[in-house]
Amino acid sequence: MGYFYLFLLVLFSWSCHGLQTYQTQLLLQIRKHLEYPSQLQILDNYNGDLCNLSAMSNLTISCQDNFVTEFKIRGDKVANVSDFNGYAIPSKTLSKTFSIDSLVTTLTRLTSLKVLSLVSLGIWGPLPDKIHRLYSLEFLDLSSNFMFGSIPPQISRMVKLQTLTLDGNYFNDTIPNTLDSLSNLSVLSFRGNRLKGQFPSSICRISSLTDVAMCHNKLSGKLPDLSSLTRLRVLDVRENRLDSELPVMPQGLVTALLAKNLFSGEIPAQFGVLSHLQHLDLSFNQLSGTPPSALFDLPSISYLNLASNVLSGSLPEHLTCGSKLGFVDISNNKLVGDLPSCLDNKSDKRVVKYGGNCLSTDGQQQHQGLYCKEANTRRSGRKTAVLVAIIVVSVLLLMLLAFGILILFQRCRPRRTFETHIRQKVVQDNPTTGVSSEVLANARFISEVAKLGTQGTPICRLFSMEELEEATNNFDSSMFMGEGFTGKLYKGRLESGTYVVIRSLTLQKKYSIQNLKVRLDFLSKLHHPHLVGLLGHCIAGGVQDDSGASKVFLVYDYVPNGNYRMHLSETCPEKVLKWSDRLAILIDVAKAVHFLHTGVIPGVYNNRLKTDNILLDEHRLAKLSDYGMFIIMEENEKLEAKGESLKSSQRKTLEDDVYNFGFILLESLVGPIVSGKGETFLLNEMVSFGSQDGRKRIVDPTVLTTCSQESLSIVVSITGKCICPEPSSRPSLEDVLWNLQYAAQVQAAADADQKSDSTS
Repeated sequence: MGYFYLFLLVLFSWSCHGLQTYQTQLLLQIRKHLEYPSQLQILDNYNGDLCNLSAMSNLTISCQDNFVTEFKIRGDKVANVSDFNGYAIPSKTLSKTFSIDSLVTTLTRLTSLKVLSLVSLGIWGPLPDKIHRLYSLEFLDLSSNFMFGSIPPQISRMVKLQTLTLDGNYFNDTIPNTLDSLSNLSVLSFRGNRLKGQFPSSICRISSLTDVAMCHNKLSGKLPDLSSLTRLRVLDVRENRLDSELPVMPQGLVTALLAKNLFSGEIPAQFGVLSHLQHLDLSFNQLSGTPPSALFDLPSISYLNLASNVLSGSLPEHLTCGSKLGFVDISNNKLVGDLPSCLDNKSDKRVVKYGGNCLSTDGQQQHQGLYCKEANTRRSGRKTAVLVAIIVVSVLLLMLLAFGILILFQRCRPRRTFETHIRQKVVQDNPTTGVSSEVLANARFISEVAKLGTQGTPICRLFSMEELEEATNNFDSSMFMGEGFTGKLYKGRLESGTYVVIRSLTLQKKYSIQNLKVRLDFLSKLHHPHLVGLLGHCIAGGVQDDSGASKVFLVYDYVPNGNYRMHLSETCPEKVLKWSDRLAILIDVAKAVHFLHTGVIPGVYNNRLKTDNILLDEHRLAKLSDYGMFIIMEENEKLEAKGESLKSSQRKTLEDDVYNFGFILLESLVGPIVSGKGETFLLNEMVSFGSQDGRKRIVDPTVLTTCSQESLSIVVSITGKCICPEPSSRPSLEDVLWNLQYAAQVQAAADADQKSDSTS
């Protein structure tokens, strides 16, 4: 036994050494890609453990459990070439043979890397999309290199990032508007590039941001409202082409650098209540009006630069300056009047620049009064013109509104009489139903999406009982497909040769023929690529509008390839679906349910979502069956008997659809383990997803062998939210669909990488 333990110890030591050697080989390969920078010469003769290498000013390597977690190099190839055109430059960039794609591929094999800094190394080329494979990164700094093109949108998938710095490169496209998925990001810095387009609105949704630096680029358009960034301390957008008015700023802002843009309008009064603001630079813009007096008296302000704008008017004689204010520049504006005493130069405490105005002071050169009078007169005239324009537009709008109401009243008056007659008749037919038959019948309430599906299609074909009996050979047992909660199912073949499925449905409430037709007509209008189409119906029990009906036959498209549950079962191994196929089916179903909720008015809820109600056609495209049955069943009557309003019941059934979809997701993950276990088992097993061992125990082996861990984790996360016991905490179907599509993209990228690796 002792020899056995000795063998295990030797084996473990060998494996650890092998692991460390593999990491070392990767570092040597990176050194080769970077063309042997002097900072990595230490790797040539160093025989010790690289994880214990002392940090130096230009090189840091840190490890955890024999895996490299931090890799920082600072070179000496500073990117300061004004005419860089995307090609290698001798002694400035790495050579013509350098491949940034190969470098990033090697870096992604350092799977535990959390900190990566490659600064001033002459790296050139477009930053590859595969950079997102560094999924463990928390800190990324690629400053002062020669990267160009666009910042890859896939970078927004690096959800653990806390710092993203790409300063001093040559990126020359727009900034991706998907950065709000970086929910842990605190520092975002793209200084000194050639980025163009608008400042992305998605940045305003990254609530964790503390520093945003976009200076020295070519950004244009509007700077959005930043007040939602409650943790923002530094904003630097100097030297761009932003041409909006100044937006609302977050209350905790400490430094705001907005100089050398095209900002216009007046300085917002809200700037005067930024109690943490220390450094404000608004110089070299087109700001007008009189600066708020409160700016000079902010409790923390030490630097205030308002130079080279078109500020006008006069500053208050008794203006108060904050005790920490050490530098003020109001030069080269159109200010008039006396210089407030707190801004004179009699004290060494404060540096004040005020030349280039029309102030009544002997110090620093001033213009003649006429120079500034024009600006102040223009400002006054502009205010008057704006006021007159507002009054004129308001009067015109009121006149147009009154005219429109008059025409609308005249047009609607005769139709309202007709609709009132119809409404009274429908209420008589069905006084207690939760969904108004008028709403169901009226095509004006169907969305454009649904209308497109009905173009050129009969509203709802009426089948005779003889046709159905002939199609099913008198409902012979050989045509019987099964029986569910919503009636017996038969396969049939119409006279045209088309195969159909016929559902025999016994109604628990006896409707009038007219009322039932209204409901069936509505169901027939629900056309979507992933819904099993309702072709028509046959109402048993009479054909007169005043007769009652208690049984109806619904005729659907025949979907030949079985249901989704069958394809998750071990009993049919040749048909078991791999992970990417399951994701495609789940996305199809989510689209269908999302359409039922939002694509028609009123929305269709309580759709009995189960894996055996998802049918697959010959191309494995998913189609949802059994949807909308509540419309012709008695659920609405039950709800009204309980005193629930339609609105609250719809909200409840919407949440039930999300909950039930969560169990479809869960079955997609765990496969045949689900059979016969029930909800309690499934909810208990959700805990198992928290660990790798738990996943190996419960997740379907087919999923484990065909999925990427990132894709799997996304679906596990949204599944847990869907089956949350608290309905209000469940996501919308739109959120579910977005997560599934994201998971599919991640999986597709992983599959492509695997294919690429296997062929290389």
